Amino acid sequence: MPKNPLSLQLDPADFLPATDEEKQSQVIMRESVSFWKDGLRRLLKNKVAMTSLVVIVIIMIFAFVVPHFYPYSYETQIKGATNLAPMQYSADEQAIIDAGGHVFPHIFGTDTMGRDYAIRVMVGTQISLLVGLIATGIILLIGPLYGAVAAFAGGWVDLMMMRIVDIIYTIPDVLLIILLSFALKAPLESLASMPGFGWIQTVGTSMISIFIVFALLYWVGMARMIRSQVLTIKQSDYVTAAKALGVKSSTIIRKHLMTNCIGTLIVCATLQIPSAIFTESFLSFLGMGVAVPLPSLGSLASAGLNGIYTYPYLLFIPAAVISLSILSFNLLGDGLRDAFDPKMKK
Repeated sequence: MPKNPLSLQLDPADFLPATDEEKQSQVIMRESVSFWKDGLRRLLKNKVAMTSLVVIVIIMIFAFVVPHFYPYSYETQIKGATNLAPMQYSADEQAIIDAGGHVFPHIFGTDTMGRDYAIRVMVGTQISLLVGLIATGIILLIGPLYGAVAAFAGGWVDLMMMRIVDIIYTIPDVLLIILLSFALKAPLESLASMPGFGWIQTVGTSMISIFIVFALLYWVGMARMIRSQVLTIKQSDYVTAAKALGVKSSTIIRKHLMTNCIGTLIVCATLQIPSAIFTESFLSFLGMGVAVPLPSLGSLASAGLNGIYTYPYLLFIPAAVISLSILSFNLLGDGLRDAFDPKMKK
């Protein structure tokens, strides 16, 4: 029987328990996930960042895996095979092919000294990536700890440490690398003559100077970023509780402050790698990179510049690898920042 609209009696149907479908329709909260799982999920949705990651993996395989199976060496000169175009054979190699033999093609051609250019680009990419990774590792060891200590100590300690950072910012890095290259040349050459230090001669004094400059100068940007992060984190209740319980300052910095800055460290490290690659390539282009015959992308581009009108591929190939590597790392860093920055959540 329909209810009279003028009646003041309550409808019992309004007080029936809600069904499961009705309860689910009222849920507006999203699924609870951890910080890392949420960041990874958002990173996987970023097509640009994932494409960049795939490109980086391909470049890593090209630089570190393929040279072990490639039939040519970066320092071996092939007789009569100077300045060959990509996929071109020398007269001797063509004769072997005509006789029914097999000769592996020069995919990128050869350089002015008859060395296979593809393997030199691979080894040059390997050197540039190693410099970027090692330099970033050095920066990660110094910058975050310095910034965390300054922020946690506060007061005049923070003031003095940050003024040191401001002074370091004013030092020109290229000039310092040049000065260190000349200042360390004689001591390092003496050290290289000792047993167990022959790798110094292989790497070169200029490359060692680059690592020293990275350790002296390039950590200041990361120190400032971690300091600003720690200034916010140290006001948290769990840090106050740790202080009240008598936990050592070093333990608080290591287990509470630095642990909560891992997301920022990953993003900073990803963005620091292309900066280190560019610096190494620029210095190698100027002739202050690794020692010959060890190649670097910058030194390959510098050598290719001399024959840009005759053999343009000698310049364009290493330049393309440098550009692709730096672009991929930058885009991946932007994707990591968007994924792990809480302010970017929608």
